[in-house]
Amino acid sequence: MSDQTLPAQKPRGAESPLRRIIAEFFESRTAAVGLVIFALVAFVALFAPWISPQNPYDLSQLDIMDGTLPPGSESFTIGTYWLGTDVQGRDMLSAIMYGLRMSLIVAGTATLLALAIGIATGTAAAYFGGWVDTLIMRIVDMQLSFPAILIALILLAILGKGVDKVIIALVIVQWAYYARTVRGNALVERQRDYISAAQCLSLGHGRVMFRHLLPNCMPPLIVVATVQIAQAIALEATLSFLGVGVPVTEPSLGLLIANGYSYLLSGRYWISFFPGIALLITIVAINLVGDQLRDVLNPRLRK
Repeated sequence: MSDQTLPAQKPRGAESPLRRIIAEFFESRTAAVGLVIFALVAFVALFAPWISPQNPYDLSQLDIMDGTLPPGSESFTIGTYWLGTDVQGRDMLSAIMYGLRMSLIVAGTATLLALAIGIATGTAAAYFGGWVDTLIMRIVDMQLSFPAILIALILLAILGKGVDKVIIALVIVQWAYYARTVRGNALVERQRDYISAAQCLSLGHGRVMFRHLLPNCMPPLIVVATVQIAQAIALEATLSFLGVGVPVTEPSLGLLIANGYSYLLSGRYWISFFPGIALLITIVAINLVGDQLRDVLNPRLRK
């Protein structure tokens, strides 16, 4: 009997980490639904200027006679107001699309900037230790001892209104979460042999921290960043609702909810109701994705 060459078989568990993470993520139908909803929200927000029935913040497209029309009302200008209009005659569907766009821009920008600051400070605290670690972590502890909304209100009272001011306030509020997370993981990785080997090769501190130490601390940061995006969206909406966030000339879900708050008792519920539902759906979808990412990247936390 002649020998036959058997085809090489891929050993079990040899699949790429990215494929494993994707496969485990989609094991949860709830997380998959959350991801699909968030992708749809992001698509609508990104292409709002092209797919919305009107530009709700262009005065030339508004008609005061269309103010507070209920959902399903007809109009001679844009057709049917599927979600009704507000007091200024803005199409609520278009206003929600633009509001989602503003929420994702503000939250995404603030999260990226806060993540960069938190990574740099947290990694430096764990790597250098000593007085650097003590100074950074005392600042982090002091900031985290106060509610985020309180710090944001104080900052905006000093800085004033504006989209850029809201982003600055959210960055200052959020960076401490990332600094504490990355510092806790970096302290463990700091004791590994590969860090000692890199130091023995006389590599620079920056290269050791960001080429060798930081990549092994990223999985928890991804989960924290996902949760913080949802928190940033909720915080921006809260600040705008209170009148200290985005100016009234800019789209915001918080402003839309605030505009219809005084009309709830008169039966014109749609002015606040639909923006609130859009805000709730977006935050819940992001949290569903974040919960599954936490379970996939850290199986010990799996329920």
